[in-house]
Amino acid sequence: MKDYIEERAVDIANYIINHNATVRQTAKKFGISKSTVHTEVTKQNGY
Repeated sequence: MKDYIEERAVDIANYIINHNATVRQTAKKFGISKSTVHTEVTKQNGY
């Protein structure tokens, strides 16, 4: 996996945890779709 993809996945996961954010809030913050948030957090982090 490319480093920037892995780094973004970790950043998204940390944002959700640290801010108790919803998928929708996270998607808005990062300027990506809700499905991309889900994909990044589940598949890119090995779940």
